[in-house]
Amino acid sequence: MKNFVPKVAAVHDLSCFGRCSLTVIMPVLSAMGIQVCPLPTAVLSTHLGGFKDLAFCDFTDHMPKFFHHWKKEGIAFDCIYSGFLASEEQIDVVQHFIDEFSPNHPLVVVDPVMGDEGKLYSIYTPHMQEQMKRLVRKADVVTPNYTEACFLLGESYQDKMDDTKRMKEWLVSLGDFGPSIVVITGIPFINEKILTMGYDKKQNVFWEVFSDHIPAKYPGTGDIFASVLVGSLLQKDSLPVAMERAAEFVGLAIQSTFIGHTPTREGVLIEKVLPWLCRDCNKENTWRMSK
Repeated sequence: MKNFVPKVAAVHDLSCFGRCSLTVIMPVLSAMGIQVCPLPTAVLSTHLGGFKDLAFCDFTDHMPKFFHHWKKEGIAFDCIYSGFLASEEQIDVVQHFIDEFSPNHPLVVVDPVMGDEGKLYSIYTPHMQEQMKRLVRKADVVTPNYTEACFLLGESYQDKMDDTKRMKEWLVSLGDFGPSIVVITGIPFINEKILTMGYDKKQNVFWEVFSDHIPAKYPGTGDIFASVLVGSLLQKDSLPVAMERAAEFVGLAIQSTFIGHTPTREGVLIEKVLPWLCRDCNKENTWRMSK
């Protein structure tokens, strides 16, 4: 249908200052022509990085009320997309949400936000890690960063990687959990490159996208990458095109922010680069298939 607009149920927190989670997910997907229906896990005055004494409202008890009302109203989603989950109970709620809406066969995307730079976030106990593995098994698409892939698979973290063969083995192992598409982001590669690798289990094909390393760390870039990937897949882009669009947009946002000397805790200046998502992607892609 010409006027069809896909609906995404976005299960994320709302950090009201500092561009991350729902404050970047909603504009990114909206710019790509997709309706975002937020299912908040929590509302915070700011995100958790670089701020003190933030105000926090836990929405765990409200989440089932929201999606039970959606089900009662006959609302269906083309995609269920989850991100940072702060407790075992929230992971259980998301699994229940997926089960409740599974008859409509939505694309289930799990971004298993658990840590970065080789370390798990302090709340992630071993039992929560196991719960996250169970959630990953329900996903069609999973998008861990390099650190999260290490912990999901019980692998050791290395500051620099120089072996794509090892990464392919990791992608296959994550695919064995259940997802048909696996994308590992933020792999620190040699020669000051950042590698993103994807795996399409059905076609048994791997894809690579290399980006230049920029010496700055901004919150929300993982949320932005996963959101552009989700939007591209819902637009029926192939996996390599979706990966390329996501990596290019994140790189453009980081470059624009780095040049502008914006405080890192405020996140990237997506307002300056959102028009890029609205254009047709006519330029030549830089992805290549990995054999």
